[in-house]
Amino acid sequence: MELIVSPNGDMHCLYDESLDLASLGRLTIRRASQVEPTDDGQWTADLSPIDGPILGPFRLRSEALAAEVHWIEDHWPSIAK
Repeated sequence: MELIVSPNGDMHCLYDESLDLASLGRLTIRRASQVEPTDDGQWTADLSPIDGPILGPFRLRSEALAAEVHWIEDHWPSIAK
């Protein structure tokens, strides 16, 4: 897990359960995107909650999830607020 620490001490990361983040202090968790199926059975990753694009469509959900993570990691400086 990659943790980004802001000058004011705030930390930002892509949440997963590999580290007990609660042990680091008070948590604020917010959704970065929504990976959802389309009407024709494909998948999109909607990054609008963090002012990002809608990615896809993808044939597989796992492809949408991977694209979501890649986009977020590429745009950390602008979205880690």
